[in-house]
Amino acid sequence: MKHLKNKYLIATILFIGYMLFIDSNNFIRQYNMLHELAKVEKEREYYLREIQENKSTTEELLNDIEMLERYAREKFLMKREDEDIFLIVRPKNENQP
Repeated sequence: MKHLKNKYLIATILFIGYMLFIDSNNFIRQYNMLHELAKVEKEREYYLREIQENKSTTEELLNDIEMLERYAREKFLMKREDEDIFLIVRPKNENQP
């Protein structure tokens, strides 16, 4: 009974309850936002690496004609007029890695 009359304890409990559940910036939302921020930062790092790789590939392709031809043949299956391309499609076997 003595603790129920303590106005500071009651105010503290009400404040903590308000901050945990009712406030628009409650602790649960802050926790979820921190996880979302970590996820977005990982995505940002991934895209920055991809941009760097694409820049280096673009630089190589602009400066080396042989590399450009090789890239076009591998990625876009381009060919010269006197050539034929044969694609070998292997079925995926679950036993093989």
